[in-house]
Amino acid sequence: MRDGRYRLVKVLLIGMLMTVAVPRTVNFEQAYAASKSTVVRSVSDIQQLLLSAMSNTQVNVTFEYKGKTKTLKSQLKQALDQAMESDPYINYTIASYGYSYRGSPSAADVTVKLSYRETAQETAYVENRVKSVLNEIIVPGMNDHEKVKVIHDWIVTHLEYDKTLQKYTAYEGLSTGSAVCQGYSLLTYKMLKESGIQNKIVEGTATPEGSRTSQLHAWNLVLISGSWYHLDTTWDDPVPDQKNVVGIAYYLRNDKQMRKDHTWSKPYPEATTLYRNTLAALVQKGGNKTSFYKKLVKDLQYQLYERSEIVSSSTQLKAKAKDTIQQGDKSIVFRFHGDEATLIEALQQLYTLNIKGISYNHSPFEETGDLKVVVTWK
Repeated sequence: MRDGRYRLVKVLLIGMLMTVAVPRTVNFEQAYAASKSTVVRSVSDIQQLLLSAMSNTQVNVTFEYKGKTKTLKSQLKQALDQAMESDPYINYTIASYGYSYRGSPSAADVTVKLSYRETAQETAYVENRVKSVLNEIIVPGMNDHEKVKVIHDWIVTHLEYDKTLQKYTAYEGLSTGSAVCQGYSLLTYKMLKESGIQNKIVEGTATPEGSRTSQLHAWNLVLISGSWYHLDTTWDDPVPDQKNVVGIAYYLRNDKQMRKDHTWSKPYPEATTLYRNTLAALVQKGGNKTSFYKKLVKDLQYQLYERSEIVSSSTQLKAKAKDTIQQGDKSIVFRFHGDEATLIEALQQLYTLNIKGISYNHSPFEETGDLKVVVTWK
């Protein structure tokens, strides 16, 4: 299910990088003519000028550079890179750029041409829509733990992965309801930032389950209470899309957990904290948010890490299933200690509870040797 999404990302990102890396023709020989445009003298000046232009979706930027033009080409490249990297949203909505200049050894007229994946009107739509959504889902008094959860869940339930492999902006995600990973991570970035939560977009690769091939991918790093965590809203959204189903496998993971199928080479803040330990400490601390933290522990299935929650016999499984049936539910998630043959024997005993249509799936539970099992019935 994941192979298609990765082929798309690879095409998009490589295409962008190739375009950005090839500057337009530079002419050192033509005589310099005085210009009335903005005057800049350093990389910092150029960066600030370009960042302002990019923020306003300006297509053509002209200015006069005063200084040694021998190194102007490298300075322009550095300024462009720094301007884009200073704002992740801008960085991933610029489709391409090119530049040219002419002048003397001590001054030059410079023209920078920019193209964007979003128009100014589309970016304005994103900003207005994000504010509107946040006004609906963010309740006064929410802390960052609560904000991240509702934002994550809103994105997963309102977007689906773009199977046409053409939509990679936050605008397309919001206006059409689908996008590729770049659109997911851009919208996540925008919503978290607007909520006052510091975050970054991570550029790396990911390997789908059952595949030996890594593909280019993008997700987010989120700062909560002084600790960084990975958040991949794309991979937490089932493919094919399942209405109102929210994945949790890539919710606030640390580096070690994420590196099982994600890689990155650029320098990003280290994420060393286990979020389940963070929640356990918050539950133990108590306070008016305790009920939320306890529910979050259950929603993220962190109870499976408790030894007391391990099922290893049909008797234990039947007891859990009975409790679930009494609560009116038709599914159960548990950690099973044993092989698949033993699991099937235990599952067959559930028919003695007068339930029908039993189905199940299982996967390795971390590196414990146990199985994480999901059972449903009619």
